[in-house]
Order: sequence, then C-alpha cells, then structure tokens
Amino acid sequence: MLKKLFLSLAVVSALAGCSSVPMADAPQDQAAKTFKADAAKSGIYIYRNELLGGAVKMDVSIDGQPVGATKAKTYLFKQVEPGKHTIVSEAENTSVLELETKPGMLYYIWQEVKMGVMYARNKLQQVSDAQGQAGVMESQLAVTK
Repeated sequence: MLKKLFLSLAVVSALAGCSSVPMADAPQDQAAKTFKADAAKSGIYIYRNELLGGAVKMDVSIDGQPVGATKAKTYLFKQVEPGKHTIVSEAENTSVLELETKPGMLYYIWQEVKMGVMYARNKLQQVSDAQGQAGVMESQLAVTK
C-alpha cells in the first residue's frame, strides 16, 4: 500500500512539472548554430542536452533579466555587453554562475540536470568550446527574450 502511494505521488509530481517552452523556428536555430560572434558583443549559449528531467521547464536569467526557459534537448542564445554577468537557472534548486565575457567571444554554459526530491535539479557549468558546440548541436533553440 505504501509503495502504491509513493508511486502515485511520484507520478503526480512528475506531471505537475511537465510543461513546454516556446521554440524558435528552424532558420533561427540554424543561424545560432553557425557559432559566429558579434565583434562588439559577447555571445552566451546555455544548453541542456540531456533527457533526464526532460519535461521540467527551467527558467534562466542573465543579470536579473529573464532570458527564457529550457527543457530537455534545448538551448538559449543571448548576446550581451562584454563584462561581468550573473546567470541564474531555476529548478528545484537555484544554480548561479558568474561569468566574465570579452567582446567577440562565445561562451558555453551546460545546464546539467540531476535527480531532485520532487523534480529535477540543475547545475550551471562553463564548458569548452568543443563540448559546448557539440551540446548545442544536439539541441534545438528555445525562444529567447
């Protein structure tokens, strides 16, 4: 009986976390995957290329401004002014990453997903260009605000 109750609660919790995120169109996705930087700006890719916690939407902000949300196999791309930036991702937990950017450079942030108590947790990590580009190529562009 207790096992059935736990299973029911787990299913309800999983369904409560299910949501979708608005997706960009194919030409926007293809353009972002050329990995070209604006000479005066810094480009930040935040990607989530795992299936774990797939239906759980995770909101992302840069410097307190909403950027968009991710789900499994999606990424966000945002151009920012060079300098110090704070990236925040909300799931069952809040993950914060400080990043110093330079003009004309691209930065890749992996939103690693982990098992949580009620639903998925996340951890933001800066990764190499090669790892980041591979992760972005496995994913689709979500609408960025």
